[in-house]
Amino acid sequence: MKEMISIIVPVHNAERFLKETIESVLAQTEKNFELILVDDCSTDGSVNVINGFDDRRICLIRQPENKGAAAARNRGLEAANGRYIAFLDADDLWSPNKLERTLFYLREQQTGFVFTGYEFADENGKGTGAVVKVPKRRTFKTALNNTDIFTSTVMLDRHVIGDELIRMPYIKSEDTATWWNILKAGHTAAGLNENLVKYRRSSGSLSSDKMEALRRIWNLYRKIAGLNVVSSAFHFCLWAITAVWRRL
Repeated sequence: MKEMISIIVPVHNAERFLKETIESVLAQTEKNFELILVDDCSTDGSVNVINGFDDRRICLIRQPENKGAAAARNRGLEAANGRYIAFLDADDLWSPNKLERTLFYLREQQTGFVFTGYEFADENGKGTGAVVKVPKRRTFKTALNNTDIFTSTVMLDRHVIGDELIRMPYIKSEDTATWWNILKAGHTAAGLNENLVKYRRSSGSLSSDKMEALRRIWNLYRKIAGLNVVSSAFHFCLWAITAVWRRL
């Protein structure tokens, strides 16, 4: 396992945003990385966008069938050669010093799990000014009330956290489930309160999507956290309050 960062990006019909996302990776001040893009049977020009880059650090893996983001990330983890794992969604953007600052902080804090602040962005990747600040520490208990560990901000040390915990379960909101499983195992996540990521959101979010998000978090409380109905309801209410506040 090499002392470098393996960046894992699941790709599915992301042609519209993918070029800009890849460019934000190649512009990083930290150069010791590999970029693993796992195409999940895209039907648009995503693969052509990837093949348009001439950089030896880029690796394209094509899934034989569409299995979703969790399977794509797990396939990327299997192929990863680096000690450090960083996740990035195919439409999000990194600040040029994202990897450098995150890696430094991970080593400084002597931890295996780091996440950072981020900013919401519109479809064009322009920041809205709504920045999510993160605490210095997240434990399993505090994470239940605040899902501020955003996938594109995370970096993990495989020497500290084994692949069996990093591998994502095949459920909805698999990323949050993974962070909870890691924290539930006794690890602590260190929060770097710097805005290093732009989280791109579509402008036409439907109310049905919001209802689906509510169903997903409830399912996580019951099946991943293992809480009873009363405890789930308590944490669900706290989560809802912080979720609304984070988007103001």
